[in-house]
Amino acid sequence: MTGYGRGEQVQHGCKIVAEVTSVNRKQSEVAVYLPAEIEILEPQVRTEINRRVARGKVTAKITLHTGDASSAAGLQINVPLARAYARELRKLSAELKLTDELTLEALIRAPGVFQSAAALDDSETLWPAVAKAIGAAMNGLIGMREREGAHLALDLRKRIGKMKTSVTAIQKQAPKMVRNYQEQLRQRIKSAGLDLPAATDERLLKEVVYFADRSDVSEEVTRLQSHFKQFDDCDKSAEPVGRTLDFLAQELNREINTIGSKSSDSLISREVIHLKAELEKFREQVQNVE
Repeated sequence: MTGYGRGEQVQHGCKIVAEVTSVNRKQSEVAVYLPAEIEILEPQVRTEINRRVARGKVTAKITLHTGDASSAAGLQINVPLARAYARELRKLSAELKLTDELTLEALIRAPGVFQSAAALDDSETLWPAVAKAIGAAMNGLIGMREREGAHLALDLRKRIGKMKTSVTAIQKQAPKMVRNYQEQLRQRIKSAGLDLPAATDERLLKEVVYFADRSDVSEEVTRLQSHFKQFDDCDKSAEPVGRTLDFLAQELNREINTIGSKSSDSLISREVIHLKAELEKFREQVQNVE
């Protein structure tokens, strides 16, 4: 499911901005991008996201802003890091025989060189503000996903409703298959110029019984109706049901294919085609459900 959320907090002269986005994925995947000053907080950020999202690819980006006058006094240069950058850059320049001179501006722009005093002292002190910013961003993202989920639920109910209608039609038609087959068998015997056997003829009865057993779809219909009930239970659940619906779609497909392979009735075959068409749309939408 897709969504976007943004949250802001201010602490120790730093404005912390969290942005969280999500797109569809069958499994859970979280990517976190943090500035070097607080990268130690990545496990906590991941925990907060995983606590509220069970499925989908979620990308979280957190930035620190310290550009105002009040925060300028709290800024520091990470001198050891700057020296390391300068040493390695000069070494690279000599190796590549470059003539460009290393400037102070280039060093200051290097990641982690220009930091807030609070971040240099202890990035953990920023966690309460980061947590609040992430929480606000996740609230926005969850809100969007819930609105999308409500539309998906309507569509999935519609698909299941159409499948229920087709299964009811199959259930009504199935008992007629045996009678129709018996009549077709008698017509083929007549067309071949043979004497019609009596309705109680043992050979005819054996053939009809064999056909009835081979083409019986009552078990498949019962299982389909059970799967529809499972969908209704998922529809009422407040827990993530995406993976359950994935499995349910597989089981629906199994039963529908079995009915199609057993049936020689044109009406049932037509309903099987309708079932497969609706199931394919159902499966596509389920990929978007958490």
